Amino acid sequence: MTVHIEFRHLRTIRAIHEAGGVARAAELLNTTQSALSHQIKGLEEQTGVELFIRKSKPIRLSAAGQRLLIFANKILPEIDALKSEFEDLRAGKTGRLHIAIECHACFEWLFPVLEKFRQKWPDVDIDIKPGLAFEALPALQKENVDLVISSDPEKLPGVTFTHLFDYRPVFVAAAKHPLSKKKWIEAPDFEKETLITYPVERGRLDVFSQLLIPNKVEPAHIRQAELTSIILLLVASDRGVTVLPDWVVSEVKNNSDYTVLPLNKNGLQRGLFAATRTKCLEKPFMRNLIDLAGQEAGRLQKV
Repeated sequence: MTVHIEFRHLRTIRAIHEAGGVARAAELLNTTQSALSHQIKGLEEQTGVELFIRKSKPIRLSAAGQRLLIFANKILPEIDALKSEFEDLRAGKTGRLHIAIECHACFEWLFPVLEKFRQKWPDVDIDIKPGLAFEALPALQKENVDLVISSDPEKLPGVTFTHLFDYRPVFVAAAKHPLSKKKWIEAPDFEKETLITYPVERGRLDVFSQLLIPNKVEPAHIRQAELTSIILLLVASDRGVTVLPDWVVSEVKNNSDYTVLPLNKNGLQRGLFAATRTKCLEKPFMRNLIDLAGQEAGRLQKV
């Protein structure tokens, strides 16, 4: 014997039990009394057992009906919760936001953005992946990540790059460093210097991709440090020089321990972008994150 128990059967059993009768249950379920009666009769014929004791007033569940009610009370809340999750997904209230960052210095800039985002979108699962350790943009296309912070926009099918802000990579040295007397820094100036950088491959560092590699210049030494604060500490101690985005050094540019100079006479300018799958821009939480990122970038540039 094959028994087909549907969600509507479970809702009917629960409604009749709670309402104490078929007529009231039909009102609660927005259907007719005859439709409910037909539904129950059909289920009883399938199972071969009576689900209600009809001689009692109000109508009561039989032992088999009680068993089905227990099952309904267990299953229906889970189904309702799942439907609610799907509705939230469609409305963009919940979802997954896995971020890859190709800009090492952006970790410090992004954290205040994510804190504001978390408060507004508590049901969105946030994860940060260091995009410097893998190919972030291909991962975005494969849906392994949902957003990439990058300074190198590309034309990729199905991907949109949203401009966040422009910045200038600047030279930073100790105040008493010999190069502090110059008005701007050029590639050959690095030939006798210890360059302090993040532990990132050269092609992803502005100082190499925009200045040293095009001019075929190699620093005398390279020293690496994970944290911006450590890099600045080493620079202030005259252990080397560095190149950082202007917004990173905005708080030390007027510090008497440092010299901050442009690269080349007219300076270098770069842009920072949020890369997302184009279809994901329809999600309210994704758009809000990009807006918050832009607001934080504007605040940093005014510091």
